[in-house]
Amino acid sequence: MVLNNYRKEDKVLLAVDCIIFGFYEEELKILLVQRDFEPAKGEWSLIGGFLRKDENLDKAAKRILNHLTGLNNIYMEQVHSYSKLDRDPEERTISISYFALIDIAHHCKDLLKQNPIKWFDLKDFPELIFDHNDMVKDALQLLQNKISNKPIGFELLPKKFTMRQLQKMYEAILDTELDKRNFINKFNSFGLLKKTNEKDMSSSKKGAFLFKVDEDKYQKKIEEGYCFKI
Repeated sequence: MVLNNYRKEDKVLLAVDCIIFGFYEEELKILLVQRDFEPAKGEWSLIGGFLRKDENLDKAAKRILNHLTGLNNIYMEQVHSYSKLDRDPEERTISISYFALIDIAHHCKDLLKQNPIKWFDLKDFPELIFDHNDMVKDALQLLQNKISNKPIGFELLPKKFTMRQLQKMYEAILDTELDKRNFINKFNSFGLLKKTNEKDMSSSKKGAFLFKVDEDKYQKKIEEGYCFKI
């Protein structure tokens, strides 16, 4: 007879909440969903769900993101855990948060229209349920720390981008202005960018050259532990 040594232990729910960042029109955005169930029905929330018995946390985060957005192969990273006793009024629930980075211009058409999902400016989004505002704050802080040493922000940009777009993306995440000359020189020193013969003609009559990431050099430098300090 096999004894279940855990049967007397308390059972709690384990949730996964996704802080989904996007970059559009030189602003950092966040994707939120309006809840259609209690508690807090009608209020705005991060996109989340519960861990299933047959999956690990990473798999759950990818499933939850895909279920509400239809998106796959998105950059995601675990942020933090939240375990206050009263954080969810419905049930004792612990939550693990993840942040995800999305190129809005490329993926916005893929979002499931039947869901009450909306992009908000990160500087002007509604009050969120439970402790989700804390999750956003923690995720942004982690993103700022990461992007200061590793150019994961490329995930927010189209495959081809201008130097202005690249700089504005960094400024939006770091919430600071960067000197144009210093920024360009610093990024050129990384040896990651390939200049194309194409131009973005939307910003001026002369246009601005488009660049793309040299994926081979990028992966090699990541493997070598290169620090992309901005």
